[in-house]
Amino acid sequence: MDFYEKEYLIQSSDVDMFRRLRISQLFTFTQEAAIHHTEQLGAGREKTLDRGFLWVVTMQHAEIKRLPEYDEKIRLVSWAGITMHVMFPRYYEFYDEGGDCIIKGSALWMLMDIDSRKMIFPDSESITVNGIVTGREYPLPKPIKPVETDRTVTFTVPYSYADINGHLTNTKYFDIVQDITAFSSEKRIPHYVAAEYSGEARFGESFEIAVKEETDSVFISGTNDKKIFRLKIEL
Repeated sequence: MDFYEKEYLIQSSDVDMFRRLRISQLFTFTQEAAIHHTEQLGAGREKTLDRGFLWVVTMQHAEIKRLPEYDEKIRLVSWAGITMHVMFPRYYEFYDEGGDCIIKGSALWMLMDIDSRKMIFPDSESITVNGIVTGREYPLPKPIKPVETDRTVTFTVPYSYADINGHLTNTKYFDIVQDITAFSSEKRIPHYVAAEYSGEARFGESFEIAVKEETDSVFISGTNDKKIFRLKIEL
């Protein structure tokens, strides 16, 4: 139970027009693994969601050797790190059929009160996740430094982009950045992806997206009356 493992056969719905795994689907896989494994470790919905507590990702990033393609089999390995006060580290690795690690990364999760939208202190609510140290943990994500942007886009959260928490699901930010920048349509592959979530955009809300697209990198950030997110991609 220390590790969560799952094999995937990449489906047509998982890939982009070039038959490569979409970045948003990559992080959907990692987040589903985190949720299922956390349930196995004794912190399932009866201790969280049923009590009005939500699991949310605060930061996540990944180093990408290559993106798997349509009809390829891959294996995901994930594990929980040692809880850091209110933060729950999560690590993951993706392997191809030849046993090569093609993607590795990490994330930081926390618990939020569904009504107040404030952070929950797990110790006070008797919520524990037993983590381990393997020695091969990918470094934990850090806040993304802002950069000077050169254009903005207004975005309104549609119904189909809202998740169980009632806000724009964090994986959809990756779809947005690929829609409003050129690197994906130009068939360029990201080698590093990082996201920082500091606020939320609820269904029907609008916010401004600031963009900076360069030859070897992309930066976008979203704000309304406060900072919502920052996302960085290295090519």
